[in-house]
Amino acid sequence: MDIFIENLTKEYENKRVLDIDTLNINQGRIIGIVGSNGAGKSTLIKILGGLEQPDSGSISYNGEKDFDKIYRDITIVFQQPYLLVSNVYNNIAYPLKVRKYKNSDIKNRVNTIMKDMGIDYLAKQKARTLSGGERQKVALARAIIFNPSLLLLDEPTANIDPDSMNTMEDTIKKFNKTNGSTIIIVTHNPEQAKRLCDEIIVMDKGKIKRKITNADFNQYNFRESI
Repeated sequence: MDIFIENLTKEYENKRVLDIDTLNINQGRIIGIVGSNGAGKSTLIKILGGLEQPDSGSISYNGEKDFDKIYRDITIVFQQPYLLVSNVYNNIAYPLKVRKYKNSDIKNRVNTIMKDMGIDYLAKQKARTLSGGERQKVALARAIIFNPSLLLLDEPTANIDPDSMNTMEDTIKKFNKTNGSTIIIVTHNPEQAKRLCDEIIVMDKGKIKRKITNADFNQYNFRESI
């Protein structure tokens, strides 16, 4: 999904937290967003995902500005994901059920992604009993099960174990490669950004401070930005 942002602003309690003149993201790219706390990263993700409205400006998704026409092709994973009060299988299957996939297709897709991510043994386990890393893997599996064109990730691997982080990163890269979806990930981990992203956007005080391509990653001191 191509994304074009123009003159986007957002204020909370008379304080401007987002002020983006223009931003263009091409389809199929993995884009990292880094910056210190309060830089506007999560606000941008929420607006892109339709969870909040900007005060001004516009966003076009593949040239479409009517969010109601494209929202079913967008998904978000947060640092603290909400899971259904059910088992892992039903959580992952949920997006397919609401989109009225055939039961046979649902079973095949869910079983395949659980096996690929190494969580098939959790299929019948209740979501409330999962560890942090397990919850994040289930949330990511649920997010990509229907092949969305835009995947938004807000600190999806923060505070989880290294093995779960590796699984998450491998899954994100594989999904991008096989499906061609656009992925935008907010992270405080510069090494993760370097591993995953084609380009990194550095934000500061709601503005885009700099855009860095993959070729320039090693020449930039990310620690100064986070």
